[in-house]
Formats: sequence, C-alpha cells, structure tokens
Amino acid sequence: MGTTNHIFDRMKQREEELLSHINREELPQHIAIIMDGNGRWAERRGLRRVDGHRAGIKAVREVVEAAARLGVKILTLYAFSVENWKRPPDEVSTLMSLLRKYIKKETPTLLNNNIKLSVLGRMEGLPQVVQSDLRRALEATHHCTGLLFNIALNYGGRTELIDAFRKIWQQLENTKGTAPPIDEELIANNLYTAGQPDPDLLIRTSGEMRLSNFLLWQIAYSELWVTETLWPDFRCKELYEAIISYQKRERRFGGV
Repeated sequence: MGTTNHIFDRMKQREEELLSHINREELPQHIAIIMDGNGRWAERRGLRRVDGHRAGIKAVREVVEAAARLGVKILTLYAFSVENWKRPPDEVSTLMSLLRKYIKKETPTLLNNNIKLSVLGRMEGLPQVVQSDLRRALEATHHCTGLLFNIALNYGGRTELIDAFRKIWQQLENTKGTAPPIDEELIANNLYTAGQPDPDLLIRTSGEMRLSNFLLWQIAYSELWVTETLWPDFRCKELYEAIISYQKRERRFGGV
C-alpha cells in the first residue's frame, strides 16, 4: 500500500510540475484527440478487448475534467467511427452499452463543471436507446457555458464532407441557384463543427501515425502530437505534455 501511495504521490507531483509550465494565456482553443490503443492495452494484460474499452472510460473522465479546469474552450474526442461498425457485433454492442453508462453517469458531472455536450456525426445511425440517452444529455447541458465537449460518434471525416455538400446542394436547390458562391467559409459553415474554431492541437495515442478519417477538413493546420501511451493509460500528465509542446511551436499557417 505504501509503494502504491508513493507512486501516486510522484505522479501528482509530476502533473503539478508540468502544470506550472503551461501558459494559461496561450492555451489551444480547441484540442482534438484520437483515442487509440484500448484493444492493445487489454491484450498486453491477457484481457478481452472490451476490458480495454472499459478502462478507457477513466481516461475520458480525467481528460475532460482536466481540460475544463485549464480553461480549454473545446475538446473533441473520437469515440466511434463509421468504420467501427465492421468490428465484431459483441464488441460494438459493448461499446454502445459503455457509451450509455458513461452518458447517464457523467451528465451530473458535466453539469457541475459547466460543460456542454455536443455530438459530431450521424447520430441518427446509432441505436434508438443510445440516441435517447444522448438527447437527454444534450438538452440537460445545453445551457452550460464552459468547456464544449464534442464527442464524435458514428463519425467519419469523408462522411462529414458528404453531408456538408448535400446540405449545400439543398440550399442551392431551395434558393434556385442564388445562394452564395461555394468557398471555404460556406463549406465550414455546413460541417458538423459549424461555428467552432478548427482544432489547434490534435493528439493521437498509441503511437500510430495516421489520421484515421478524423476531422479531415478542420485539421488542415492543426499541430500534431503523438504519444506511445495507450488510451487507457492517458492522464493529465500526457495532456499537459501535449499542451507544453504545442506552446513551444511557431504556427505559420503556410506563411514564413
């Protein structure tokens, strides 16, 4: 027990040290995270993949609350992609069950921390019971003015662009071709993230060097930070390290 407490104390000390190096005046407005590595985390421990997903919920809770405490404006987590439906039915069912449990359990915490929930993706493609739980949480947190917590569900970057172009086409149809010209602003205003600034910082866990069809339009100039840490082990320390790295960079957006 004493060894465990010592390790915990060292972790907290390290977090506080990192926190002291963060400039609160230059925080990334929008942080997006590709949460990866749940399956590998479980396999390395001789557990089932679903056990990795369960373990990942703790990381979600800690990162959301840490971002809110810091004063980050928007946090977007990639929870379930349109491609994830290809996984074994038992795993998909467990993921939906875990999502429902998280939403029901964490909604009071979101409210207590003034966190507003938002869903990015084709929510209508999720099971009806999941949709119902999400809508209750969305309504309950609608008035919150602190962190905007986007959870990407049944999401794909290409799917988002298809949906945006369909909306623009419908607008053109409705206005008989008198709508504004198609430009970057018009496309951005029809994305799931309409009205939100693009991510300043994109974090990917588990060391994988790919974007996985995530926010393809929005991350054109995002700063990337990849960690070998598997998602269930991701904590405040890793979040702080990513922000510190971000604050050391010079963002030129294609300029000099």
